[in-house]
Amino acid sequence: MTNDSQPATYARAGVDIEAGREAVERIRAAVRSTYRPEVAGDIGGFGGLFAFSKDRWRDPVLVSGTDGAGTKVMIAELAGVHDTIGIDLVAMSVNDVAAQGAEPLFFLDYIVCGKVDPPVVEQLVTGIAAGCRQAGCALVGGEIAEHPGHMAPGAFDLAGFCVGAVERERLVTGAAIREGDVLVGLESSGLHANGYSLVRKVLLEDGGLDLATIPEGLSCPLREELLRPTVIYAPGLLRMGEAAEIHGLAHITGGGIPENLGRVIPDGLEAIVHRASWPAPPIFGLVARMGGVAEDEMLGTFNMGIGMIAVVPPGAEAPVLEIAEASGLRPHRIGEVGAARASGGRVRVA
Repeated sequence: MTNDSQPATYARAGVDIEAGREAVERIRAAVRSTYRPEVAGDIGGFGGLFAFSKDRWRDPVLVSGTDGAGTKVMIAELAGVHDTIGIDLVAMSVNDVAAQGAEPLFFLDYIVCGKVDPPVVEQLVTGIAAGCRQAGCALVGGEIAEHPGHMAPGAFDLAGFCVGAVERERLVTGAAIREGDVLVGLESSGLHANGYSLVRKVLLEDGGLDLATIPEGLSCPLREELLRPTVIYAPGLLRMGEAAEIHGLAHITGGGIPENLGRVIPDGLEAIVHRASWPAPPIFGLVARMGGVAEDEMLGTFNMGIGMIAVVPPGAEAPVLEIAEASGLRPHRIGEVGAARASGGRVRVA
């Protein structure tokens, strides 16, 4: 018995099962809005069901990716804005899957919070569903977990994973990259979901900025800028791959262009990136100025305005640029691949 002589229950321990049931009912329509014809089950099962079509695929390779939205969720908590962070969650995984040439098929999410607040969960899943619709993948399952004592009421975190498929012969690994290939960069919408620990320290903790203010150089309140959703590149990348040969793709996340592009450049080659070939969103200049952050640190932490890079043979440059533009991805020719220098790395930002 407890100290006040009342029987112990799960609810008195801080877990509200009824709130969890209400949250599931609230998200049912949003989840169903993402379903593709291959979805064989419905919300509420013990596992998500997806019927793989043998008629469509000849020799498919399954490609999976998992990620979270990082400490960007802390900005969503502070701002009380919960309907966009789910797009970031989906984007971080589907963009990784698409960077192997794969079509995202289905997605599952995990929401953990100190106390289940059904309207907040509804907004979070509304964003996740919006991201899935943008990516063309189905939200086939998920979990809502309540962790009283571990997390404060109002606090939450997100994680998720995506499974996609690509024909083996069209798998993009970077192995086909050759000297003379062209780098096509696709613009980011801003910070995406990386580097927020540094951003929070520079702008909010040390800089004392309020989320409602419009800092010098920005055209919108800081809240709007910091919660701008990550671009989902998957549909455009699929169209690009259908129309032209793509030798390599790099999703630019934590570690910036040097680390992520370097992951696909083969031994003996070097990617030369021309920094002045695209416009960087003003948020990066604000962080650099207020924090006195060096250029190398900025390049090694943030995407700096390029969220995805396609490495293509010279003959594919024109159609890739055209299709990317038509897909709303704002492309730029940002560099080329050359022979590696004796003492250089795989990526050089010039």
